[in-house]
Parts: sequence; structure tokens; C-alpha cells
Amino acid sequence: MNAINLAASDFELFGVPASFSQDIEALAARWRELQRQVHPDRFAAEGAAAQRIAAQWSARINQAWQRLRDPVARASYLCELGGVSVNAENTTAMPPQFLVQQMELREALEAAQAPAALDALARTAAAQRAQLEGEIMRYIDEERNFSAAAASVRALMFLRRFESDIGRRRAQAPD
Repeated sequence: MNAINLAASDFELFGVPASFSQDIEALAARWRELQRQVHPDRFAAEGAAAQRIAAQWSARINQAWQRLRDPVARASYLCELGGVSVNAENTTAMPPQFLVQQMELREALEAAQAPAALDALARTAAAQRAQLEGEIMRYIDEERNFSAAAASVRALMFLRRFESDIGRRRAQAPD
């Protein structure tokens, strides 16, 4: 456990570059490796104190894994590391074009009755998500423009809620 630094960033902890673009399978493999290193059972012979420390390490590694594997959380974290808070709770201002687009999608979801209509909305949302993730990757990894990235992260949060709502509508739809 000595090789692990509690104060390290999630990226340092996992030994990967601090970038939006990540190989999720490689991150998962690294997470499993780190968890094996700090599993409390490995420290049973060293006593309760060592096991408590190992449990703290395990929790820290899990926290980093949760943040790194999720695009919204990873982008938000990178913005914070870059000195810009996404501040989604307090910053709701979005470009008018985006808001109009979101209202149109919401209206289409409200009107959607058939599974095919929900599928079409899901495809539209997936395409928008891919576009936003591409913007975020460019803003963070290439331009280091964390303010622009934060705005795109907030838009991605809107879209994620919309995709969740599509899932709820699908679950409520009669077979």
C-alpha cells in the first residue's frame, strides 16, 4: 500500500493521462489490479488497523473508478482540475438553440406512443451524446478550454436526463 498516494488525482492513482479520452477496458483492468493490492483480506495478518487502512484505500480506489468510468463525472472532474467548476446546480443558462432543441425533444417524447417513436428519439439522443462527448474531448484534450468544456458537460447532463426519461417511458409502455 505504500506505493499508493491518497492525495493523488484519480488519473495519477490509475496511472493514466488526465484526459477525457480514456480506454474504459484498461481503466477497469487497472481498477481490478488496484483493488487486489489493497483488499483488506490481504492485511488480515497485520491486524485491524492495517485492515481499516486497506478499506479506506479500497473506498478511494472505488471513488476514482466511479468518476473515471463515467463521461460526465470524468469531464466535470477534469474541468475542476483545470480550475473551472461545471456548477450545474447553480448555472442553468444554456444557449437558446440548445434549449429550443431540448424542448422539441421533450415534446416529441411526450407525444411518442409507439416503441418505434421511442427508438427514433433514443437514436437522436445517442447521436447528440456522441457529438457532445466529441466536443468535450476536443475542448479538454486538445484545446484545454475548460470553460467551453463545462458548458458542454452541462448540456450532456440535460441529455442524460432525457435518455433516462426515454428509458422510463419504454418501461411504462405496454408490450
